[in-house]
Amino acid sequence: MLIDHIGIAISDLNQSKQFYSKTLAPLNIELIAEDQGWVGYGKGEAAAFWFGPDETIQSPMHIAFSAETRQQVDDFYEAAMAAGAKCNGKPGIRAMYHADYYGAFVIDPDGHNIEAVCHTAEETKC
Repeated sequence: MLIDHIGIAISDLNQSKQFYSKTLAPLNIELIAEDQGWVGYGKGEAAAFWFGPDETIQSPMHIAFSAETRQQVDDFYEAAMAAGAKCNGKPGIRAMYHADYYGAFVIDPDGHNIEAVCHTAEETKC
């Protein structure tokens, strides 16, 4: 991973916590920590994706989460839509990036463009 962690500002902590808990579950990303009004999600013990309330929302930001399989991308999209996301690109190949780029894009409650992406052929894990 190129980035150790990222933090974004959100307008409603509880709404975002519910949204991301549901949306990131298919990617095996879960709530890891809460500290001084900020919430951290990740895999294992380290939180890499943080958010917290702030008067200034840096919107729109684009954040892409890695998926191990294309099915995880599909599941991410379905979970996000069920959690109240707006569609910004249904799951599918994005050949303009590369032949095996399989991604889905949703807009979170604060207008951030959130993506799940798998970079390998359908029959292999990312």
